[in-house]
Amino acid sequence: MGGVRGGFIFTNNNAKNILTTQELIAKVKQVEIKTKGLSNNIFAGDYHTAFKGRGMSFSEVREYNYGDDVRNIDWNVSARVSTPHVKVFEEERELTMMLLIDISKSSNLGSQIDTKRNYITELAATLAFSALKNNDKVGAIFFSDAVEKYIPPKKGRSHILHIIQILLTITSTQTKNTNLSACLQMFNNISKQKSIAFIISDFISEPFKKDLNICKRKHDVIGLHVYDALEQTIADVGIIKTINMETNTTQWLDTSNKNVRAAYTHSFNSNVQQVKSLFGLNFLSFNTQYNYIKSLHAFFKQRN
Repeated sequence: MGGVRGGFIFTNNNAKNILTTQELIAKVKQVEIKTKGLSNNIFAGDYHTAFKGRGMSFSEVREYNYGDDVRNIDWNVSARVSTPHVKVFEEERELTMMLLIDISKSSNLGSQIDTKRNYITELAATLAFSALKNNDKVGAIFFSDAVEKYIPPKKGRSHILHIIQILLTITSTQTKNTNLSACLQMFNNISKQKSIAFIISDFISEPFKKDLNICKRKHDVIGLHVYDALEQTIADVGIIKTINMETNTTQWLDTSNKNVRAAYTHSFNSNVQQVKSLFGLNFLSFNTQYNYIKSLHAFFKQRN
């Protein structure tokens, strides 16, 4: 168990685009406008309450008011000014969000309106701008069969736009199956303090249970599963050739056979349930033909 699915998926010849500099700038701006608006208007408050700070720190001393907790009375100050005063504490709000993003070749699949990669880009940008709104740091690790790129956590709009730009342009240099464990091992090694870690992937990966459990002991880890409808169900269209986008292996399927179609769907559903069992409540699954807003909003709410 740990996220392996043996089924084949279909290539999308239109999935790869080489953007000019002007097109890239326009695309980054387009993503920012859409996702920043969502973050400001929908998710910022939910994100703030869903993910707590590292504790409480002393802020100030003020005069005691009826109903204040007597345990917070500052007896030294109270004795000096002859009136009761209490210590005021505030949450140490600053957090670090890490985006662990799957850029393996299977993310180029797009049988619906958009590719999984574009969907992942919007999802990651929405989370990043939510963190920015709360003045939190954001970092990213891009992975396939190995870690492809690491962006250290920083604050600021320009840093978020840099992450979006990388997401729109980076391509996997690997040819084998996805290896989430390599990403988790690096994350565990470089992260000294507790972080919020969003793993955004289709989880068609080599087993990663052990490294995920190690990561969960220290960090708040959330799995965001992104899939194309064609990976879950296959229509009756006769005998077709399928290509695994990560290994380039091929297989012929007789989709007119209902048992073949049922086995295909069962393979997908079984993998999702296995992955979900590893994350527990911290797991969401997104079909790229549906908007992620409602599910993500509900997830933040249930953590409050």
